[in-house]
Amino acid sequence: MYSGRTGERLDTIYWIEGQYIGEAINEINVFMRDWRNGKTINIDTRTVDIMAAAHRLLDANEPYMLLSGYRSPETNTMLRSKSSGVARNSLHLKGQAADLRLSSRSVRQIAQAAASCRAGGVGRYSGSDFVHMDCGDVRTWGS
Repeated sequence: MYSGRTGERLDTIYWIEGQYIGEAINEINVFMRDWRNGKTINIDTRTVDIMAAAHRLLDANEPYMLLSGYRSPETNTMLRSKSSGVARNSLHLKGQAADLRLSSRSVRQIAQAAASCRAGGVGRYSGSDFVHMDCGDVRTWGS
């Protein structure tokens, strides 16, 4: 993954033969932190699994650009004050969601790949050119 917010890159293998690799998961937790204030949380590995599975289905050579991973309560409150599209109880607050982009794939293509996993929520935000993936209830929204 690449963070457009911090300029950081993450290239890691986080799972081998049925086991998560603790050091790699810790790197993911830091990478997906709230970039506005540096706060971290344990990112739900189910969300990482959905992201990885969708990326494989897309057969993309480029890394995801991470727009938002974990959001602290302070950040979520600030974003809610600026946009009606930010949920009060966003799964970003629990480390269970990510907003992602691939320049080589459309929002529709990314969302279709994520939705085909049937493992969580997938939101299409074509106007802002990103896809929301989470490990909550299976559902889709957006255009």
